[in-house]
Amino acid sequence: MRIGLVCPYSLDVAGGVQNHVRDLAETLLANGHRVSVLAPASDGDGVVEIPAYVVSAGRAVPVPYNGSVARLTFGPVSASRTRRWLRDGDFDVVHVHEPTTPSVALIALAASTAPVVATFHTATQRSRAMAAASSILRPALDKIVGRIAVSQIALQTLVQHLGGSAVIVPNGLFVERFAGLRPPRGHDTAAPTLAFLGRFDEARKGLLILLEALDGVLAEHPRARLVVAGTGDVGAAVDGLSRTARSAVSFVGGVSDRERARLLAGADVFVAPNLGGESFGIVLIEAMAAGAPVVASDIPAFRAVCEHGRLGRLFANGDPHDLARAVIETLADPGTQARADTAAAAVWRYDWSSVTRQITAVYDAVTAGSALDPLLPGGRG
Repeated sequence: MRIGLVCPYSLDVAGGVQNHVRDLAETLLANGHRVSVLAPASDGDGVVEIPAYVVSAGRAVPVPYNGSVARLTFGPVSASRTRRWLRDGDFDVVHVHEPTTPSVALIALAASTAPVVATFHTATQRSRAMAAASSILRPALDKIVGRIAVSQIALQTLVQHLGGSAVIVPNGLFVERFAGLRPPRGHDTAAPTLAFLGRFDEARKGLLILLEALDGVLAEHPRARLVVAGTGDVGAAVDGLSRTARSAVSFVGGVSDRERARLLAGADVFVAPNLGGESFGIVLIEAMAAGAPVVASDIPAFRAVCEHGRLGRLFANGDPHDLARAVIETLADPGTQARADTAAAAVWRYDWSSVTRQITAVYDAVTAGSALDPLLPGGRG
């Protein structure tokens, strides 16, 4: 099958949607499909190498979007490149991600003559982009013949703003890249390691809540340390911390995929203090796949991934005292490792081998002109 994937965000900067598109492309290629990805480019100033299967839709421009800064592209150059990519690709199906984002995905949706599948990743109660799309962009959105939402909360956002329904296909993970790396738990448990992953210059990732909770953890575990992996202003992050807490934190900057897996595998607790705006929680299943016990805020997306506490311990969103309580209980609970083992087995449902089969089933349906209700804009889901 000839498949065109469209990512609205620049692929040379790491992010959830970007990683999803890249991994999907590589899995589809490995399965024998012909795949091309259209995405913005950042003129070589990004931190991630661009694969050969990616075609530049134009120079990426940083734009504040959904509580973050997205690198998007738009304008006549992008429109011309998109039309040429669609013509040259002669795709059997075009799969756009985040089609309401004011970027190349929306341009490709409007210009495509092939059947269009769209994946909705956003989870937010109020999305100005999607609210505008409900009326202004309706003719373009009506071209979508197969809708996918990455989670129940993403589906709710879609239904709230655009109506209709979608099939739920979760984000994928190459589970084997994380599994089997966890060392024996024979080290000094009096000096536990906590881990945080994320762009901590974004307030919604919740690092400041975790740092505020650190003194409470150190009162019970004085030799605990926190490893923070990700980009952001270290000085601003540690400003106001006690001397004890500051000495317990290590900032290691951005990490490679392999370093990320090893960091998670070596953590006694992985903490996800995100405040909101998450539609899934890929970082949670990465930690689970690596065998790390998870402590996460009780936002809806994380509650779903943690199965309401069965696979990871939850704490009240935005409450540093409850976060400290959850970490201390996780370290003391003799059932923690059993919960982590259960989670490590459960995340295989998110392996790309399974997720790709679900996505290609949607492709097969729309290219065959299937009238399966959940795939259509007015379907029941």
